[in-house]
Amino acid sequence: MLHPKYRWDPLPADEEAARLLADRLNLSPLVASLLVTRGMAKPEEAELFLKGTAADQHDPMLLSGMKEAVPRIRRAVENGERILVYGDYDADGVSSTTLMICLMRKLGATYEYYIPHRTKEGYGLHIPVLEQARQKGVTLVVTVDTGISAVEQIAYAREEGMDVIVTDHHEPPAVLPEAYALINPKLPFCPYPFKGLAGVGVAFKLAKALLGDDTPECWTELVALGTIADLMPLVGENRMLVRAGLVAMSRSAFPGMTALLGTAGWSKGEVTSTAVAFGLAPRINASGRMSHADRAVALLTAENADEAETIAEELDVLNKERQMLVESMVQEALLQLEEQTGDAGLPNIIVVAGEGWNAGVVGIVASKLLERYFRPTIVLGINPETGECKGSARSIPGFDIYEALTDCADLLDHFGGHPSAAGMSLGRGNLAEFSRRLNAFAAGKLRPEHFVPVITTDLECSLKEITLSSIEELESLAPFGMANTCPRLLIRGVKLVECRQMGKDGKHLKLVVGQNGVTVEAVAFGKGELAPLLAEEAVLDMVCEAGINEWNGSRKPQLMIQDLAVSHLQVFDYRGSRNPAMQLEQLKSTLVHLPAYERDIPAVIAAGSGPQLLQLGDLKDTSVWVYDKDDGVLPGNALAESVGASRVTTLFVLELPDASEGWSRMMAAFVSLERIYLLHPQRSPQERIETPSRDHFKQVYGLLLRLGGAALREEEIVAALLKRTGWSRRMLELTLGVFEELGFISRASGSIAVNPSPSKRPLETSSRYREFGLLAEMEQMLLHARVPEITKWMLTRIKGAS
Repeated sequence: MLHPKYRWDPLPADEEAARLLADRLNLSPLVASLLVTRGMAKPEEAELFLKGTAADQHDPMLLSGMKEAVPRIRRAVENGERILVYGDYDADGVSSTTLMICLMRKLGATYEYYIPHRTKEGYGLHIPVLEQARQKGVTLVVTVDTGISAVEQIAYAREEGMDVIVTDHHEPPAVLPEAYALINPKLPFCPYPFKGLAGVGVAFKLAKALLGDDTPECWTELVALGTIADLMPLVGENRMLVRAGLVAMSRSAFPGMTALLGTAGWSKGEVTSTAVAFGLAPRINASGRMSHADRAVALLTAENADEAETIAEELDVLNKERQMLVESMVQEALLQLEEQTGDAGLPNIIVVAGEGWNAGVVGIVASKLLERYFRPTIVLGINPETGECKGSARSIPGFDIYEALTDCADLLDHFGGHPSAAGMSLGRGNLAEFSRRLNAFAAGKLRPEHFVPVITTDLECSLKEITLSSIEELESLAPFGMANTCPRLLIRGVKLVECRQMGKDGKHLKLVVGQNGVTVEAVAFGKGELAPLLAEEAVLDMVCEAGINEWNGSRKPQLMIQDLAVSHLQVFDYRGSRNPAMQLEQLKSTLVHLPAYERDIPAVIAAGSGPQLLQLGDLKDTSVWVYDKDDGVLPGNALAESVGASRVTTLFVLELPDASEGWSRMMAAFVSLERIYLLHPQRSPQERIETPSRDHFKQVYGLLLRLGGAALREEEIVAALLKRTGWSRRMLELTLGVFEELGFISRASGSIAVNPSPSKRPLETSSRYREFGLLAEMEQMLLHARVPEITKWMLTRIKGAS
């Protein structure tokens, strides 16, 4: 077996609604079904989703604060006032700042921009910056992707004679700043119909309000970048804007965008949301995390290709440095968490902090810890000189981390964010109480089911349905991202044809799977560790996304596996190893470090006095069992006695029992087995037995009669029979034992006498005959059969026993 990482939650299917939608809009059944499961059963909703354009967007003047902001900016431009664009250092903030710079240039405004340093200053407006701006003659501040919580800072600006227009999309606090205008669709009094805009989306709406139809279409590139990077829902207006932006990116008006795409591996053709999320966004973010976000703004505002390419290469180097730093911090955080928890288990909310940890990457580290443990996670970097802790939080579905931080607001110097992600700063002395209070708050909110990650599947299908045409139909639902994920397909009962690890350090998994004559390649990124846990021709269930693999002019379907499971007992073949004890240690050292194996309980089984058991040495961490003719298996060490056979999930077989009954009883004892590793030695040809037939017995009995009825020495008879039959000694001994039980021969004092007129008794009445057949079957399977045949044989016997 192999347990899935997630709980699979299929969306409810409505075949009738899908049929009606397909007929009404002339859609394929596959696309219609997906639209219905995603809540778009009404034709007008589905059509807007599939074909919505800029003309279908909402009037920007519906945003509260827009009626005040537009004339104020126009007045500032007309009067030559100095305007400060105040942004943020993440990809959404950089995109928003760049878009506002483009707007100021187009309006002919006198302006400058400012983005705080991530680690030296932190998020949000800062009074010293506003003070400097006032000294330079700034009279209007326009914030982008920030400002909704800046009560004190905006009050200071007002006192100094500066008007502040806030454009933001973060969760508004209970007390709002008294700005000249607040533009945020999430404000409780804002009537704007779509609440999911990114910071750059709000900035774009301000540009639309000012420019109307003269707003350049290429600015949607910036909207696409910031919206995807900030994990905003790709539905409604975001979908329309991002789709337009991705189209524009392929012929970008921004030299910096083209240069950055080049460093991320793009050369030509369509730009996808995946390319933005995993290619552009990390490199833009690396600027603010590892240096200063000004370099990313310089890239996106660059006006010539040479300058853009130089900066793009800088950001690419910074991103590689960021990756190495993150990995180092993750390892430190794991060690710290292990020391914190000990045997107590994980807390509801993970809080780790380290001196010198780069505050620019703590959010990424938090995401990686959340992915590993599926707990809300906060990671903080501690300034060893000031004791200030700056951190980022990432949360799980069903737990509002912003609400949790609000409950601890008295301990924090600053905080802000969303239900799923947030940032904060606090003094080192408050860390312990902060962790305690967070977990006390979470205790009343989180239940065991919250800690089981869930993956939603859109529909169930077979490999036969994964064709190039069906995949192309699914792509009509793109761009994919938050709230509009790439369709997740549930495919059950596929056979593993090939399995290998690929990538650096075997990090990824490449499979070939088959079903009813159809084979498809599948890739599981980041799941290379599962390779040792997938047996030959295992039957898999998979949750995957479908794509098209294009290589050297060839196009074929390819599956991207999100999760997989094996629901049957798996068998792994290491038979005939020259050193089974060494092989066992190698397997254990490999498996014990796999997260998918961490809850397993391993055991070793061998003959009680067998040579294999004597070679094992110290096995204090593994339960040892020995075959027993009466009880099936008996504990071979103290751990086996304490654990018991019923809890064992992984069994290493070092030797086979002498009788088939021993194997059956052993399997009956280990009722929780998920995988069996066969490490037993092969028998020599002199010991091989075959399944006996009537002709075998007739042949041997005939030879015995011809050798004479008088008692003969057994060794002489066996030697003669070995020569004439070509059988192994062991098989002959078993055959003679059957004859003896049936009364065909008698044995005494090393001699054999043949009964010339035995009573007629069917072979089946002999218990030795029945055991002979079962033993031959067992050894034929476990010594000579292929793994798929062994697996099928074991599963059949388990099913029969149950």
